[in-house]
Amino acid sequence: MVADVVDAVGRERTASTFARLADRWIYVFMAALFVFTTLVGFIPDSIGMLAAVKAGERAPLPPIFHAHAVLMGSWLLLLLTQSTLVATGRTALHRQLGLAGMVLAPAMVAAMIGMVRTSWSTVAAIPVGAMSDEALQTTKFFVANLTLEQIRTVLFFSIFVGWALSVRKSDPQTHKRLLILATVLPLPAAIDRMTWLYSSLPASPTSAELYSLVWLLPALIYDVARRGKVHRAYLIGIAANLPFVAASQMLWGSAWWMETAPKLMGVAHW
Repeated sequence: MVADVVDAVGRERTASTFARLADRWIYVFMAALFVFTTLVGFIPDSIGMLAAVKAGERAPLPPIFHAHAVLMGSWLLLLLTQSTLVATGRTALHRQLGLAGMVLAPAMVAAMIGMVRTSWSTVAAIPVGAMSDEALQTTKFFVANLTLEQIRTVLFFSIFVGWALSVRKSDPQTHKRLLILATVLPLPAAIDRMTWLYSSLPASPTSAELYSLVWLLPALIYDVARRGKVHRAYLIGIAANLPFVAASQMLWGSAWWMETAPKLMGVAHW
């Protein structure tokens, strides 16, 4: 009987210790996961592109691509640093450093928009004969379709970050979850470069949309395990995305979107 009681107390203490660790480090884990995913996805791809540029097999990347890479990397490192500061109790420094996010977030949005516009203008400027007609049409098909996902990413990254910053003092629990939601949105750009993972692209955006949810799962599981339910920030964020996901699925590859997208982007002779 005594042994059973001792064992039960031991298990309870172990569970309590694990719970405290999870409470402290879950957001550090999520930020580290995002950083790791980005490195795994982009490093091999970047090395290949730079080698192709050096060999004269492709043109140098536009400056906006480099700017976006620097800004996205800075955002991920800021998220990791901020979550670590909170986990280690250095909240004063966390608040001071958070001011950088107010500058970095709009720069990120501007870079995302610049990336989309540059992709369109670059493809539209491809001279006749530089590619086969089939390859050119495939490229245009992909750029036009991908814009559907990029619109959603830019829109909700802006909304979630703006919301997160507005409640950073009044509702820190919502604040940190919104930043996770915002950061997971552009992550499929890295995941889709992991060629060893299944991808439905370019035929469909399904894999990119599902991978965002998969990468969010640890945070959702943590909420259910510790709170008994998913936090409302996640529920609102996922629900708000669903109509746009449905629209992307319906419009992807449609004749209407292929005709409409160039007009929206202000590109002639597409």
